[in-house]
Amino acid sequence: MQAHKMTSKLSLAVSAGLMLACGVAEAHPGHGGHGLSAGLIHPLGLDHLLAMVAVGAWSTRALPARRAALGPLVFMLSLLAGALVGMATGAIGGVEPLVATSVVLLGLLLAGGHRGSVSGGMALVATAGLVHGLAHGAEWPAATSALAYVVGFLLSTAALHGAGLSLGLVARRASPRVWQLAGALLGASGLWLLAR
Repeated sequence: MQAHKMTSKLSLAVSAGLMLACGVAEAHPGHGGHGLSAGLIHPLGLDHLLAMVAVGAWSTRALPARRAALGPLVFMLSLLAGALVGMATGAIGGVEPLVATSVVLLGLLLAGGHRGSVSGGMALVATAGLVHGLAHGAEWPAATSALAYVVGFLLSTAALHGAGLSLGLVARRASPRVWQLAGALLGASGLWLLAR
């Protein structure tokens, strides 16, 4: 139990550090830097950050405690698949509105919590991962190492999922209204991203 608390605190601390870097980061082309740093920075844009934290939080609420990491794992595998497609094909029209739409849908999923279908929720998580991966891959700075870029965004994604899992554990016993409010705020953020 003590190790679990330490892991949660470490995950939260790493995620907080990454989120602080978000003020300087842009989630889209023009990162500069090397492949690893570009990959580490890319998920820190608001659209990606919100989605990844939401996946972790939803997983702690909707899945059994021992399987809570399954949501982030499915997202990351889909993210990797989408990134490989995005790196191979380049920019795909309409991917940014899809990324923002995924934030809206993840907000609805978070608000619904454990009442919805877990398999439907996992399908949404996988689809969101694929869409976010397409954006990551299409925005790969081609002059940098593809492997380092991929490792970078997977590390940041894992940290953001860890923050979501930690937040979800803290709020696990919270009133359904707290979860509904969090989901509504997330969905509203996605709508704002769509309107920009």
